[in-house]
Amino acid sequence: MSITVTLFGQILTFAALVIFVWQFLWGPMTKMMEERRAKIADGLAAADRGKHDLELAEHRAAQIIRDAKQDATDFIAAGNKRATEIIEEAKQQARVEGKRQLDVALSEIEQEINRAREDLRKQVVNLALKTAEKILEREVDVKTHDVFLDDMMKKI
Repeated sequence: MSITVTLFGQILTFAALVIFVWQFLWGPMTKMMEERRAKIADGLAAADRGKHDLELAEHRAAQIIRDAKQDATDFIAAGNKRATEIIEEAKQQARVEGKRQLDVALSEIEQEINRAREDLRKQVVNLALKTAEKILEREVDVKTHDVFLDDMMKKI
């Protein structure tokens, strides 16, 4: 045989091998690699989305925590303010009650003073009447009157 027939045979065999490889091996392998590349790209994109979502969730969680802390601070401040208001109201009520009790006590003291004055007036009137009786019973004498009035003044 000649070199040309062998060479054409080898070329045909090589061409058949290339067509076979291209048809049955290269095409499916390229398709499989393309699918794998797409899966990897999708996985990386999903990982990036997940990372981004995680960052957003962390930011939202941090914001929620800040808001919760602020709400707690506001709640505590409102509680302290209300406690102060309650204390002030209680102080005011105590002042009012103390003033009322003081007014009642002063009123009772005033009544007692008035009763004591009235009793004292009655006693003074009685004493004056008794003194007048005794003066009238005795004879009218200036010296006796002066001595008697001095004794009565000492008793008062």
